[in-house]
Amino acid sequence: MTSKTAPAHPAPSSGLPGADRLKFSRGRDYWTTHAEPETGLRALRLADGPHGLRVQDDENPDHLGLERSAPATCFPPAVTLASSWDEALIESVGAALAREARASGVDVVLGPGLNLKRSPLCGRNFEYYAEDPLLSGRLAGASARGIQSQGVGACLKHFAANNQETDRNRISADMDERTLREIYLRNFQIALESSGAWSIMTSYNRINGTHVSQDARLMSDILRGEWGFDGLIISDWGGVYDPPAALMAGMDLRMPGGPVGPVLEAALAEGRVTPDRLDEVVATLRQLAERTAPGDTPAPDPQAHHALVRRAAAESTVLLKNDGILPLAPQPGQRFALLGELARTPRIQGAGSSRVNARQVSPVLGTLDARLEAAGASTGFAPGYGLEPGPADPALLAEAVQLAEGADVVLLVLGLTDAAEAEGSDRSHIDLPEQQLALLAALDEARRAGTLRAPVVVSLVNGAVVTTAQWRDGAAAIVEFWLTGQAQGESISDVLLGDTAPGGRLTETIPRRLKDSPAYLDFAGAHQHAPYSEGIFVGYRYYDARDIAVDYPFGHGLSYTSFAYEDLHLEVCDPQDEIALRARLTLRNTGERAGSEVVQLYVSAPGNGFVTPPQELRGWQKLHLSPGEARTVEVAVPRRHLAHWHSELARWIFPGGALEVRIGASSRDIRLSATCTVPGEALPVVLGPWSLFGDWMEHPVMGPRIRALFAARGGVKGRAGDLLNDPAGRNSIYSTPFAMLTEFPGIPMTHEELAALVAEGDALNG
Repeated sequence: MTSKTAPAHPAPSSGLPGADRLKFSRGRDYWTTHAEPETGLRALRLADGPHGLRVQDDENPDHLGLERSAPATCFPPAVTLASSWDEALIESVGAALAREARASGVDVVLGPGLNLKRSPLCGRNFEYYAEDPLLSGRLAGASARGIQSQGVGACLKHFAANNQETDRNRISADMDERTLREIYLRNFQIALESSGAWSIMTSYNRINGTHVSQDARLMSDILRGEWGFDGLIISDWGGVYDPPAALMAGMDLRMPGGPVGPVLEAALAEGRVTPDRLDEVVATLRQLAERTAPGDTPAPDPQAHHALVRRAAAESTVLLKNDGILPLAPQPGQRFALLGELARTPRIQGAGSSRVNARQVSPVLGTLDARLEAAGASTGFAPGYGLEPGPADPALLAEAVQLAEGADVVLLVLGLTDAAEAEGSDRSHIDLPEQQLALLAALDEARRAGTLRAPVVVSLVNGAVVTTAQWRDGAAAIVEFWLTGQAQGESISDVLLGDTAPGGRLTETIPRRLKDSPAYLDFAGAHQHAPYSEGIFVGYRYYDARDIAVDYPFGHGLSYTSFAYEDLHLEVCDPQDEIALRARLTLRNTGERAGSEVVQLYVSAPGNGFVTPPQELRGWQKLHLSPGEARTVEVAVPRRHLAHWHSELARWIFPGGALEVRIGASSRDIRLSATCTVPGEALPVVLGPWSLFGDWMEHPVMGPRIRALFAARGGVKGRAGDLLNDPAGRNSIYSTPFAMLTEFPGIPMTHEELAALVAEGDALNG
């Protein structure tokens, strides 16, 4: 982001003929831009991805680098890191990723991805952060800050509303302006405010019928004009459908590279693409080249980065359920059964364009069992299921059940496969794969028969939520590890054995049933249109408003210790302060182990003139406390984060009033609450011809004007006058649009006079 006084776009360059400048609006090849030595513009190299560098191996290339990219550290994807709720941790991962980018000659990392998780079915949810725009924006902003701290450009993607993979090149995300602003643009706005990202990538999809890559309102008016973005706008690969329209709407760089083509050449010759616009493109590329100029960046340390992966994955782990079995305390002679093919064949990341060629991978099998055996315990392994779609193998089930029946503790590794979730396709359900459900059913049958007495600990490795409602009662503990990155065996072992306490909290609600989810009726649309009929009621906003029971709520996560919340105090700030209020409380570790807690602040603002959810996340703080330690927690709520988008006035408004501040360990585990009155802007009434007559009469300026005009003309006559003089009838007249009343006999005002008042009302309403 630029400062308020800076231009929204770099000053134009000059000196090159129009035809020569045209080439800069498209990449040179799949990953690089054009250079122009005569003007000092060097070529820029771009590379995926959000959770690890995916640079094409020049000695063994393929077009997209999907399978033969150079080895790099595979960090935990966004779904995992988001669960940490830890901006400092995410920023450190971004910095490590950027150091590897620097060493590989990469100028721009194409990430982070921060699209909102509208539905649990989106096949690319593993690349995204949250169902809440504030949380998603701040965490993605932290990633971008980390990347750019090393002189490498971050690229926020996919701008905007890329919430499904089905028909993603043609689908139109159809929504009202308030939903667009408060939910699907808000996270990008917050990420830009907190990071100043140097580039942004447009999405494939359309919004309300227009492809984002050629939407001047989104790119030029909002992104550059309103938000002050001065960086490079890059298309997703192949995501430009009308090159001249995209270029003139604000798209700077079309990727992948290739010939300019006759369409653009003709547009330039005919004046539909202007030289000034090409000057802007060249200037923006030069600015990015200057921002990413080679400097003294520390060389990457692969082993230090592996250790960071291990720590980040463990601290992002969400303990969903625990009856006391965790952390494990293996004893000599104790028997453990390790079940699940995913323990032997680790799935550490999602499938698609972000796949990283990991330098090293540690599976659970060979890591966890070695540590158990080092403590004197014995272990056995059975795969229990396969990774390819299809029915369960009876022989694999029988082998796994037999091993479990002879164990003291069963350690079950379950999760999603590449076939179950991947870029380019969406899921059709939120259950575990069929073979894994069959294994759970077989273990449950053995438990009911009395042959299985050992507690079952379920470790989940998946990039999108899976419901546990059908089988969680049979598990003593359920741990959501998500996709851990390359140190999977070590991070899972660290958490299960208690070396690291699970520090993660859910950034998305896990529903009991797919049909309970907000977008169930509309996802993924039909006939190239996806109605966003749930509006702003996404995620916990919807579940809370409908009072729907969920599997696990937004913000949920248990610990190996316990915490007490005490002494909440609210401070309301001066109306001129950018901070609206501060909440202070004491958090105390009341358990016997060290651990972390995410103190979450929600605000409920009923009766503020807007239709709002029962509560919305407005801040949080994560703390690590030793046993018995107590610390003061302060969460500041910026005034702008309390505002809502007023579609008629086309701007953000915080009307002020009474607010309930709720402090909790999740959206449904509120520990403390208090109310306060925060001053704000009086909510204006927007007057138009079809505004209700009552709104006109109650307006502080227009109401007296109308009464005086009516009185000067002898008052309201006839049936309309009778209704106005009757208390019940007055409600009928007041709830009628003013334009309709001008048709009634006895109303002393014409359409033309009303139009004059409307013009005055426009001026009054700004």
